[in-house]
Amino acid sequence: MIKEKIRKYILDLGVDDVGFVKVEDYHSPKSYATETFLPGAKTIISLVFEDMGVDSPSVTIAMNNRLDMNYFQRSCSYQINRFLKREFQAKVVDMPYSSPMEQHKDRLAMADFSQRHAAVAAGLGSFGRHNLVIHPRFGTRIGLTALITDLEIEPDKKIEQDLCIHCDLCVKNCPGNALDEGGKTNIARCIKNSQPYGLGANIGFWQKFAGSTPEDQKQMFTDEKYWRIQQADSIGMQYYCFNCMKSCPVGQR
Repeated sequence: MIKEKIRKYILDLGVDDVGFVKVEDYHSPKSYATETFLPGAKTIISLVFEDMGVDSPSVTIAMNNRLDMNYFQRSCSYQINRFLKREFQAKVVDMPYSSPMEQHKDRLAMADFSQRHAAVAAGLGSFGRHNLVIHPRFGTRIGLTALITDLEIEPDKKIEQDLCIHCDLCVKNCPGNALDEGGKTNIARCIKNSQPYGLGANIGFWQKFAGSTPEDQKQMFTDEKYWRIQQADSIGMQYYCFNCMKSCPVGQR
């Protein structure tokens, strides 16, 4: 059976879980249609990876562990893509876990494809109060990625159970109060706290730099904030908050 052959290959790579969903059953109101990525697409293959380091009290180490996971995600996606093309002559595209994404003024901080909606549609979890996917085994401590293919693969059943226990710990532990409104994440508030050295900080630094005296400009290069902006830009050390993930008790071991 094609589906089980594909599932076995994926799990043997070390992927922690996999689900399949028809493209017409994937609904993400703010994302592009799957035809945008692959004309004739029929199936989304959603992959789950356990995030091993999110609970570290050091945000630098937590982010480093997440980068390790991201590298593994990319490697697995590429190998699965090659496998599907080699074994089934399929057309396949890898959908990135987060970035790179198209940057438009009307789509700030919004991915082209929703890994969360794909995972829920593929029966890999349900949405929690924090608007993240809660996996039956790993809870919120996961990373997601996906592939889109023109292969017709039998879909998995969607999980109807609400896996969130509605303890509101994610809401109480959000330093930016980004989860105050149920069913919505205030992206501006979230990014301000979770990515303090991201694009906004980079723009702000250079705007200030342009209006400063030569002496002040020299001082700005010795500021720790500049160093962190450079690090975030060069190696992806972006996130400085994982509270919504690590405060969730579901799936803790």
